[in-house]
Amino acid sequence: MSSAPKIPSEPPKTQEADYRSIALLSACHFSDDINQGVVPAMLPFFIAAYHLSYAAAAGLVLAQTLFSSVAQPLFGLLADRRPSAWLIPVGLSLAGIGVALTGLTHTYSLIFAAIAASGLGISAFHPEAARRVRYLGGARAATSMSLFTVGGMAGFAVGPLAITPTLIAFGTRGAVLLALPVVIMSLAVTSQLPRIAIEPVPRHHDTTRSVPIKGRDQWSAFARLTVVVVLRSITFFGLNTFIPLYWSHVLHGSKAGGGYALATMLAAVVAGTLIGGRLADRYNRKIVVVVSLAALSPLLFVFLSAHDLTAASLLLVPVGISLAASTSVVVVMAQEYLPDRIGLAAGVTLGLSMTVGGLLMPVFGAIADHHGLRMAITLLALVPALGFAISLTLHEAAEPARA
Repeated sequence: MSSAPKIPSEPPKTQEADYRSIALLSACHFSDDINQGVVPAMLPFFIAAYHLSYAAAAGLVLAQTLFSSVAQPLFGLLADRRPSAWLIPVGLSLAGIGVALTGLTHTYSLIFAAIAASGLGISAFHPEAARRVRYLGGARAATSMSLFTVGGMAGFAVGPLAITPTLIAFGTRGAVLLALPVVIMSLAVTSQLPRIAIEPVPRHHDTTRSVPIKGRDQWSAFARLTVVVVLRSITFFGLNTFIPLYWSHVLHGSKAGGGYALATMLAAVVAGTLIGGRLADRYNRKIVVVVSLAALSPLLFVFLSAHDLTAASLLLVPVGISLAASTSVVVVMAQEYLPDRIGLAAGVTLGLSMTVGGLLMPVFGAIADHHGLRMAITLLALVPALGFAISLTLHEAAEPARA
């Protein structure tokens, strides 16, 4: 039996983006990543209900983090070998139902298994969904990927806001409600799967486009880009972790003000993702990556020099935009560097590389404990400079279409 035809990794430059399908996949991304955001917010309720230690509670976050990131490249390889659009609704369903099952279990091992299963579903969803967005975006690949990425960011942010009042009202059993959005979105995307999963015929019926072309994958460039993603991830997780603490302990603002400051930066991150995708399609992908990283370190040093709360708040806007401008762009560049393995490229840049930043936070936390928060953020400000230096070695794999 012959294998399924491959989706051309490079859509025709004149192809219009299918924004209807992209919007649906972005909404699915929103529903999927809600389940990543809720687990940390659920820990106090698990601790109270099941008398867990802090280490055991942290183990639940680690379970989801590892399964939702390390497995992503494997699912990406699966999608590259055989287009597997069914992974979108199946992964989405497992992501939500896994977390929902924690409301019906009463032992730590079962809760751990349910959350690990949720992480596996998250891993299954991302590479294939990003693969479809890559083609559906047509000539506006970076813009389309930015819309898809923002859906996940919004879901991650909304998760804690949605689950906390739910668990206050219903206890840990309220977690079962998390199954509703993923079931609804899974049914919606399944109904549109023939449209999303259509196997396009290359221009002029050039059947050679459906066969992998040896030598096209640029592994060296992909490796350098992956390092850039890891370095930016370290900066993102670091700021996400330390901004509220810096606000109250160094700038002497209120704890609530620290939360608002973080919300300001995250709102700018969303805006920066959309802006970066648009600029990359209009001008040049490498320019967006290089300029955003070049601007980030100086902006962070200016932020560290600010002693006025208003000035510091305003500075978090350009910081957030610079931090996120390359978020969707690097995914598209990775797929262009590995045109025959675009699922793997998405799995690495959306999953594995991003997780490394989170895993290094205890190191920066130890630095903050021994040398202060200002020193920790100063070191974080140097990380994008290294990313900038490496980004200069990158190149355009494909010329973006002009708007």
